[in-house]
Amino acid sequence: MYGFRVVDKLQKINEDIKSDQLKYHAKRVLVSKEFTFDAAHHLHCYEGKCKNLHGHTYRVIFGLSGFIDDRGLLIDFGDIKEIWKNEIEIFLDHKYLNETLPLMNTTAENMVVWIYEKMADALNKRQEQYDGARVEFVRLYETPTSYAEAKREWMEHE
Repeated sequence: MYGFRVVDKLQKINEDIKSDQLKYHAKRVLVSKEFTFDAAHHLHCYEGKCKNLHGHTYRVIFGLSGFIDDRGLLIDFGDIKEIWKNEIEIFLDHKYLNETLPLMNTTAENMVVWIYEKMADALNKRQEQYDGARVEFVRLYETPTSYAEAKREWMEHE
């Protein structure tokens, strides 16, 4: 039968599992975290509805890769959230993007590169903590069915 089961014996470190067993592998892995933000903007040199001030609920997906530490962790999801909240979202959420972002047309294509660069800079500042961690991709959804994406291989080879 399938159902709820109470664990009889909680596994204990250095009794049931040793510290050197926590790291299962030495391969590069990818972790992903998603966020949303609401913002207003308008586009310049564009004939269409987006030339007028309007808003979106954006969705951002980060793909970060690297090597795990001795505990088996690449980066804590809470640390990704902290970087997002303190270093990126403050420029985006409930903001007029034409005012808070660097001078650019606030297209999804421009914004996704800026977001990628901000996360890459944040990881670079923390290299001692997250050895080998890097941004693999950032996907920015402007609507539920439309997104722009920046990938590491494109960013490093252009």
